[in-house]
Amino acid sequence: MLNRFGQKGMARLRNYTENPSDSLLPLGLLNFFIYGTMVIFAAFFQLYLLDVGMDKLEIGSLMAIAPLVSLIAHPFWRYLSDRTQNIRIILLIMLTGLLIAGHMVFKVDTYNMLYFTMILLYFFQSPLLSQSNSLILGYIEGTDLKFNTYRLWGSLGWTLLALGSGAVIDQVGHNGISLLFSVTLMLAIGSSLLLPSIRKTTNTPWIRTHEITRVLQNKYFIAFIVFGVLVSIPNAINTIFMPIFMNDLGSTRLEVGGAVFLSTLFEAGTFTLLHRYLKRRITYLMACITIVSILFALRWQLMSVASTPLQIIFIQVLHAVTFGGFFYVGTRLTALLLPRPLRSSGQAVYAFALSGLAFILAGFLGGWLFQSFGAVIMYRFGVTFTMFGATGFAAMWYRIYKAGYSPIPLSEEP
Repeated sequence: MLNRFGQKGMARLRNYTENPSDSLLPLGLLNFFIYGTMVIFAAFFQLYLLDVGMDKLEIGSLMAIAPLVSLIAHPFWRYLSDRTQNIRIILLIMLTGLLIAGHMVFKVDTYNMLYFTMILLYFFQSPLLSQSNSLILGYIEGTDLKFNTYRLWGSLGWTLLALGSGAVIDQVGHNGISLLFSVTLMLAIGSSLLLPSIRKTTNTPWIRTHEITRVLQNKYFIAFIVFGVLVSIPNAINTIFMPIFMNDLGSTRLEVGGAVFLSTLFEAGTFTLLHRYLKRRITYLMACITIVSILFALRWQLMSVASTPLQIIFIQVLHAVTFGGFFYVGTRLTALLLPRPLRSSGQAVYAFALSGLAFILAGFLGGWLFQSFGAVIMYRFGVTFTMFGATGFAAMWYRIYKAGYSPIPLSEEP
C-alpha cells in the first residue's frame, strides 16, 4: 500500500516537473503573497514609523533611499539569476532575506540601525517584482497560459490584503504590521517551494552605456522626462504621505487600507480600456498625457481641501484614471519618441526617472513640506508642480502638431 502510494506520488511529481503548466496554482499564490507583502509595507510602514517617534522628514528620507539601493540590487540579483539559470532559487533567497531583514527592522531600537536594516530590506525587496515577473514568464513559456492571469493574482493580493491588513492592525496595534509582513512572506516562501524546478534566465538583454548616452541626446525625450518628473513627484509624495495625512485626520488603519484598496481596484479596467481604444498617434497621446496631468492637479487640489478620511478614500478612486493613464500613455510615448533599437534603454531611463528619481525627491521634499508647513501646503505645491508639467506637455504637443516629429534612425545620427 505504502509502495503504491509512493509510486503514484513519484508519478505526480514527474508530471508536475515535466508539465508545469498543469499545476501552477502555487505560482498564482506566490504572486498573490508577494504583492500582498508589498502593499502591507507601502500602506502601513509609514504609520509604524510615526508610532515609534519619527517625524515626517525622517520618514520621507528613510523611504527615499529605496531607489538608490535598487541601483545596486537590480543588477546584482539579475546577474545571479543569469549565472545560476535558476530564477526560482534566487527568488526564494530574496524572500528569505527579506523575511530576515524585515524581522530586524521591527526589532532595532536606534535610528542608525534602522537606516542600516532598511538598506538591507530594500536590497532584497526592490527587485522582487521584476524577478517574480521573469519567473512567471519562464513557467508559462511554451504553454497556453497568459501572463496577465498571474498578474491578476498579484493585483488581488494587493487590493485584498490592503483592506484586510488595516482591520488586523486596528485590532492588534502597530505591531500587527510586523506580524502580517512575516506571515505573508512565509506564505510566499511556502508557495515558491511548491513550484517545480525550472532552469531559465531572465531572457532580457543588458542595457548598454552607449545606448543610454544616445537616449539622453534626444532633446524631445529629455523634455518629456523632465515634465514627467514634475508630474510624478507629487504622486510619489502622495504615495509616501497619504497614510500619514489620513492618520492626522483621525482615520483608522482600516480606512487607510480602504483608500489603498479603492486606488487600485479599477486599475486593470483602465489599462484594458486604454489598450483597446487609445490611438497610437504621437499627437493624440501627447494631448492625452496633458489631460491626465491636469486631472492629477485636480486630484491634488481636492486632497488639499479634504478634511475627513472618507473624503480622501473617495478621492483615491481618481488614482486609476490619473496614475493608470499617465503610466500607460507615458510608456507608449517613450516608444514613439525613440528609434526602435533604443526603446528598451528609453524605457529604463523613463522608469528610473519617474519611479526612482521622482521618489527620492518626493521623500525629502514632501517630508520637509509636510513637517514644516502641513499637508495642505504640501498638496498645493503638488498642484503647482503638476501644472508646470502639464504646461510642458502641452507645449510639446503644440510643437509636434505644428512641425511633426519622427525619431532619427541610428544610421542617420551624427
